[in-house]
Amino acid sequence: MFDWRVVNDLQTISSEKWQALDYSDNPFLSYAFLSGLEKFNCLQNQHWHPSHIVIENNDELIGVLPLYVKYDSYGEFVFDWAWAEAYQQAGRNYYPKLVSAIPFTPVAGSRLLVNKNYDRTIIKKILLEAAVSLMQDKNYSSFHILFPEKNDLGVMIEHDGLERLTCQYHWFNNDYRDFQDFTDSLTSKKRKRLLKERREIKNSNIDIERLSGNEITTEQWQIFYRFYASTFYKKWGEPRLTLDFFQSLGKELPEQTLLILAKKNNETIAGAFAMRDKETLYGRHWGCNQYEPFLHFELCYYQTIEYTIETGLKRLDAGVQGEHKLARGFQPVAMPSAHWIRDDDFRNAIANYLDREAVAMQEHIETLKTHLPYKLN
Repeated sequence: MFDWRVVNDLQTISSEKWQALDYSDNPFLSYAFLSGLEKFNCLQNQHWHPSHIVIENNDELIGVLPLYVKYDSYGEFVFDWAWAEAYQQAGRNYYPKLVSAIPFTPVAGSRLLVNKNYDRTIIKKILLEAAVSLMQDKNYSSFHILFPEKNDLGVMIEHDGLERLTCQYHWFNNDYRDFQDFTDSLTSKKRKRLLKERREIKNSNIDIERLSGNEITTEQWQIFYRFYASTFYKKWGEPRLTLDFFQSLGKELPEQTLLILAKKNNETIAGAFAMRDKETLYGRHWGCNQYEPFLHFELCYYQTIEYTIETGLKRLDAGVQGEHKLARGFQPVAMPSAHWIRDDDFRNAIANYLDREAVAMQEHIETLKTHLPYKLN
C-alpha cells in the first residue's frame, strides 16, 4: 500500500514532520534525541550505523522504525554475545545485524512510530515486514527490537519474532504524599538504613540542587560532562554521548531534562542526569570527582524518588542491573524484546534456548520479589 525507504541521516527529515508521529511524549523517541545522536557525533566510532525505515505518503511522514546496523553488541543491554560466539564456532557471521533500540539507553517505548492520522495496524505491519525484508536482502544474520512497547509485542510475535525477557528495576509511586510517606511503607530495618544513608549526606554538608534544562548553565553542563566522561573512562573507555548532545537536550527538551548536582564547600562534586515524560522519570547517567559515602544512592535514587513523588509521576525507571536497588524500593520488572533470526537452524536453536531462559528469568524475578523492603499488607 505504501512504499518504504532506508534513511541514513534523520536530519534529512524535518522536526515538524516528526511531530506527526505518536511516540507518547517519550523523550528518547523525540526528534531532538534521535537526530541529536547523529548530529552531535554520539554514534561515530561506536558501531551504531543509522539505517532507519521510513514510510511516506506524498510529502507526509507516516511511519518510522528507528533502526541501526550493528557490528558488535555494545550499548544494547540485551546481551547476545553467546549467540555471536555460536555463529563463530559454526563458521558463520553474526555481525552485522539489525537493531531497533535507543542507542546506549535501555528504555522501553514504541519502536513502530506511526502518524497519528493513519491506521496504526497497517503501518506497523509494513514497518515490520520492511525490516525483515531488509534483513533478508542484505544477508544480515538477524533483526532485533529491544525494549518495545508491550502493546506492540503481539504484532511482533505474529510476524515470527521470538520473545526474550530481561530484568529491569523500576520504582512505583503508590500515591505517596512525600518521601516520608514512602519510607513509612518500608520495614523498620530497611527504613532505618535508608534514612541513615540520607543523614550521612546531610551531615557531610553536601547541598543538592535540581535543575531543569532551561536552568542549566553552560558551566554546569561542562562540569557534569567531566563527571560523566570520567565514569566511562574508569569502566568502559570512551564516553558515548557528547557535551554538545547534552546541551542540545537541555535546549530542545527543557521540561523533560533534569540535572541533579551535589556541592560541598561551594564546589560541585557530583551530578546525575535524568529525563522524563508525562508518567515516568528515567534515571540515566551519573559521575563524581570525589568519593562520598552514599552520594550515588542520594543523587540517583533518593533524589529521583523524591522528584517523582513531588511531580506526581507514576514511575522511576532505573534501568538494568543492580540488585542493590531492591533495598531502596525498586522492583524487578520483566522487559521483553523481539528477535528475528534469518537462518532456520539457528532460529530453532535460539527459540528453544529462549523458552528455557524465559522460565528461568520469571523464576529469578519471583525470587527477587521476596527481597523487597515493603511491609506486608
